[in-house]
Order: sequence, then C-alpha cells, then structure tokens
Amino acid sequence: MNIQPYTVHIPDETLDDLRDRLARTRWPDEIEGAEWDYGSNLAYIRELCDYWLNEFDWREQERKINEFEHFRADVDGLGIHFIHAKGTGPNPVPLVITHGWPSTFVEMLKITPLLSDPAGHGADAADSFDVIAPSMPGYGFSDRPSQRGMSPGRISELWHTLMTEGLGFDSFVAQGGDWGAQITTTLGLEYPETVRGIHLTMASGGSPIPPEDDLSEAEKEFLAHRDWWQQAEGAYGHQHRTKPQTLSYGLNDSPAGVAAWIVEKWRTWSDCGGDVESRFSKDELLTHLTVYWATQTISSSVRLYYESGKAPSRLSSKNPVTVPTNFAKFPVEISYPPEEWLRRFYNLARYTEMPSGGHFAAAEEPELLAQDIRESFRPLR
Repeated sequence: MNIQPYTVHIPDETLDDLRDRLARTRWPDEIEGAEWDYGSNLAYIRELCDYWLNEFDWREQERKINEFEHFRADVDGLGIHFIHAKGTGPNPVPLVITHGWPSTFVEMLKITPLLSDPAGHGADAADSFDVIAPSMPGYGFSDRPSQRGMSPGRISELWHTLMTEGLGFDSFVAQGGDWGAQITTTLGLEYPETVRGIHLTMASGGSPIPPEDDLSEAEKEFLAHRDWWQQAEGAYGHQHRTKPQTLSYGLNDSPAGVAAWIVEKWRTWSDCGGDVESRFSKDELLTHLTVYWATQTISSSVRLYYESGKAPSRLSSKNPVTVPTNFAKFPVEISYPPEEWLRRFYNLARYTEMPSGGHFAAAEEPELLAQDIRESFRPLR
C-alpha cells in the first residue's frame, strides 16, 4: 500500500473565492422572533459568516492542524487521509478513531494527544495508544467516492485494510460516534479475529425490535424517544437518505448555506443549552466548515446516508458483536440506549454514564472520553 506524508493546505484562490461568495450572500427573510424555532437563526448565521469573512484566520488553524503527522494512503484505489499519532508509552495499542457527520477529522485533534501521550497529560504512560484518525471517504481530505456503495460497512473494510495491510498491525481496537459508531460496530462484528475491542458513544442497536412484552421500561422509553426524535429532528437525515443530490447544489454553491445546514446540528446535538459558543468557539466551527467548503465534500458526505440505507448493518440479536464492547453514555446524545438494550446486540463489557457532553464528545468532553477509552481498553493490554 502506498502511504505518503501529507500536509493540509488550502490554496489561496479557494480562500479568495470563499470570501467573495460570503460577501455576496443573498440572505433570506425570517419570521419576527423566530429564534431557532424554524431552523438556523438568521442573526447568528449572519454573525458567524461575517466573522468567517472578516476575522477568521484559516492559516492559523491550518498551522495547528499540521502540528500532527498527516498521511494519505491508497486503500483499494481510494485516497484516504489520516492522522497517525504514535504512542509514547511502553506498549501502545493501535486505535482507529472515526468521526461522523457533520463533523470532520478536526474533532479528534483535542483527544488524540490525550490518548497517544497520556503521561504528558497527567495520566499513566502505560495507557498509550497509536492513534489513527482518518477522514471518512467523501469527507475532508480523503477522496470523494465516484461509484455507488460506499456504505459504513464498506468503510469498515477500508479501515481494516489500512490498519492491517497498510500500517501492519496484527490487531487493534476501534472507537467512534455517529457514523464512526456504525463503522466501529461493523469492525467488531465482521473482524473479531483482529479487532480486540470497541468503544462507542452512540448506538441504536440492530433489528428486529423485540416484542413489547420483552422490553424493559427503560427500553420502551428509549424507543419512544427515538421515534420522537425522528419526527422532531430527523428531516435532514430523510433528505440525505432519499435525495442527497438535490440538496447538494445549494450547499456546494453557498458557504452561508453550508453554515446554516451544519451549525444548527452542532447547536442542537451538543450539551450547550442553546448557546453553541459555550461549547465551540467560532474558530472551531469555522474550521470544520472550511474543510467541508474547500474540499467540496458536503455533497459526498451526505451521500453516506443514501448508501447506508441501501446496505443496512447485519447486526442483530442473533448476530451480535462478540468482541468486548464499551459504551459511554453522554447525556445530550441523539441516541442513548439503556444497558439491557445494548446487551441484546453487543458483548457489553462496560457502560459509563457521563456527567455532561453530547454528540460531539471528542470535542466537547475530550478528557472524559479519553479517560473512559483508557479504562475500557486497559483489560485488553
């Protein structure tokens, strides 16, 4: 496998075009007093885009990103970007950690050094990991798939190939949330001979749903909440799963459109109490947005939902994940199944209820998540 060092760099002309488009945004109207009830709040998106145009320093963010070692690998004919932070401890365990949507590899920048160099951050050097943080196909600086079928299951195949054939690991562990959780689940399900254990921050389980008489009260509440969430918040996912290309024309043409589509999710899905900047600075949000914009991957990123719908997971109570599975329950997550639900589909080794945090756990609560990952995989060392 051809693996080459990589430096993140967005051309000046791309940044100039971004600023030009921001300056020429044709803003919509808004119902008086709408706040966030109708979707992304006009005043906040205008404020954020004004900052993007006049104050945001991509080159400074780029410098911070390039403090990590980046690589690009040709994995089954597809270029995959990843960070590789080698562990500093005596026997680091290889760990592949996968982001979701509408996130990017940038979400992993806070947590990566906590895992690769625990001694440098007040933890035990014996808990170190070789951290591999890839960009999913169609996201960021990985290639955009041009053929059908790039589902979470297919991505798990690519990750297994990268970890074993490309990087030469005999075995490894995996972690993820959102799409990363589905990819990580599939790694544990399909490759138990090399994947020693998995850690998840999100899981909805497999199918079919057990009869109601077999469900605990906590499971019934979980399923009722899941149904409510799909009605109240799931419109974006239905669009992604059914007609992603139609959505792509506007988002790929308008940076304000991308900001409105993505930032609403960072606000709603995080433990921010409605104030997104209590968790993420403008610079953090705009770094993700600039990655999507500059690489033109908003279209390819949302196609993952369509591909997932065409290739559902094989996970079921009759075909569970057999490797040790660790679950961190953050209180403001999209899906928070109880222990008994997870035990139907996973070999659940550890279930941790976190005091705070939401969907973007690696960025919101990196210390809490890093500590739980260390403790979860310690028995496998």
